[in-house]
Parts: sequence; C-alpha cells; structure tokens
Amino acid sequence: MKKYSKHVFFTLLFLLAFYSTFSNVTNLSVTDFDEWLAAKFNSASLDGSALEDKNQELDEKSLNVKKAKQRYVSSSVIEAVQTLEDSIDLTQYSSHEVTATGYTAGIESTGKTPEHPNYGITFSGVNVKRDLYSTIAADLDLFPIGTVLFIPGYGYGVVADIGGAIKGNKLDLYFPTVEEVYDQWGKKTIDVYVIEKGSGELTEEDLEKLNQNEALQVFRSQMKQ
Repeated sequence: MKKYSKHVFFTLLFLLAFYSTFSNVTNLSVTDFDEWLAAKFNSASLDGSALEDKNQELDEKSLNVKKAKQRYVSSSVIEAVQTLEDSIDLTQYSSHEVTATGYTAGIESTGKTPEHPNYGITFSGVNVKRDLYSTIAADLDLFPIGTVLFIPGYGYGVVADIGGAIKGNKLDLYFPTVEEVYDQWGKKTIDVYVIEKGSGELTEEDLEKLNQNEALQVFRSQMKQ
C-alpha cells in the first residue's frame, strides 16, 4: 500500500510538471482547452459570431507562441555570429607550415622613422595595412608578391613585402604597433593556406578591392577586438 501511494504521488508530480511546461510553452490553460472543446462540440448552440470570437482568441494565443519562438531563434542566431575562420572551408586549399612573426613599419622592425620618405611603404609599393586583408612579408621564391594566404588567428594576408630574415618557410605579419605584435601574436609555428598565388605585382587598387569585399564586411568588427 505504501509503495502504491508513493507511485501515485510521483505520477501526480509528473502530470503537474507536464501541465506547467505545456501551459508555459503554448500559453494555453486547461480552461482554454475546455472552452475550445465546448465550442467544437456545442457549435450548434453558439451563434456564428460567438464561435468565431472564441476561435480567434485561441488562434491569437497560438500566434503569440510562434512569434516568441521566432524571436528566440533570431536572438540565438545573432549571438552565434561566425568568426572569419569558421566561414572558410580550408580543406580545399594547400597548406604550408611556417614560422610567423609580427612586425611594424617602425624603426624597431624596418630601421625607418616616420620622417623617412619610404616609411610604411612595402617592397611592392603599397602602404602597409592591417585590415580584412593585411600586408605581410614572405620569401618571394615561395610566395610571390600578391599571393593571398589565410593565416589562422590573423586572417587574410597578402604578400606585399620582404625582409632580410624572411627566408624559406617564414612570414612577417604586419601590425600597426609594437604592443599589438606582442599582445596579439609574438611568434608562432602554424599551417597557412594558399588562397591564391600572386602574379608578382600588387597595387593599392588591388588591395582596396579585396578589403571592400561585401561578403566579408560582417567580420570587420572582429579586427578591432
């Protein structure tokens, strides 16, 4: 008897929890359901306008539930914005293991001060840039000028420069300041992916066109984090 009572108790708890969940999700109560059944089975006793009003009330509640679900889905999508790296299928590109360091246009990396006539100008002739497509330095025998690489953790890099110590499987990634070099990069050995091999030339117009790619503008804010 005691075991049976316990079973009944837990069954009642389950039914109560089920009703509570059903009521919260659908916004319908037992009273609403009873009234709906009564309206269906006793439609002959209701005039047309009364029946229509009751059905409209229930339809509105159902619509509110649908709208709430849509808002939830929309909110979830907004919160789950992809990263640039997640948006690319890197398996379709050839990869190379490289040792990548960071550099700036300043005297600590290039020996040039802002007063130097060639300050901030790369070997290709374009100005250094940190953007959706940033200027990087590479060994031109491996990666010709204009080669587009995807560098995990950094983004797209376009080969625009060279360096005395940049030989073989080495890259130098441009950052605007020394602090950013140390805080965001330092030195890493990673696999980079060849998106497009360069022709040996790169212009400011080429670089600007890459950075104005509309499909990538959603990721621009990530560059500022």
